[in-house]
Amino acid sequence: MPETVQQYIARISGNVARQDPRAIMESTPARLRSLISKATPRQLTYTTSPTRWTITQIVAHLSDAEIAGAWRFRTVLEQNNVTLQAYDQAVWAASFGYTERPPMESVALFEALRQSTLRTLDAVEPSRLQHVGMHTERGPESIDQLMIMYAGHDINHLKQIEALLKESAAG
Repeated sequence: MPETVQQYIARISGNVARQDPRAIMESTPARLRSLISKATPRQLTYTTSPTRWTITQIVAHLSDAEIAGAWRFRTVLEQNNVTLQAYDQAVWAASFGYTERPPMESVALFEALRQSTLRTLDAVEPSRLQHVGMHTERGPESIDQLMIMYAGHDINHLKQIEALLKESAAG
């Protein structure tokens, strides 16, 4: 049975638990670069199932999710109660060539976007940090909740990459 929106929110935000989401967001680019730089070409394309993404696909997804995140953060900071459009990650993966995208190119894009988003959060007038966006699937999301969701998303995919690296090394 597919995961509900509420289950997804609980799972992703649960990855953060009592950790600082901003610290997670700040540390993810370096962790991601470290993991990918150690991977062999075989590890980058390894999967145990056609329905399970490879590391190359996960990193491409992370960079595209960061494009969406950069836009979402800026949109909410600009306008309180703005609509945040959802997207279909499977359609993006199939349409945007995730299997062919060079992983280090995806990492570089992720790093640049994440750094820019964090700088933007630091630079805005503090009252804008109280704004809320209305996600078309997940409902109201404050800046704090967006940070938790993106930090939890980072952790989710870093764990997947670590697991694929371990599995591919053993196989």
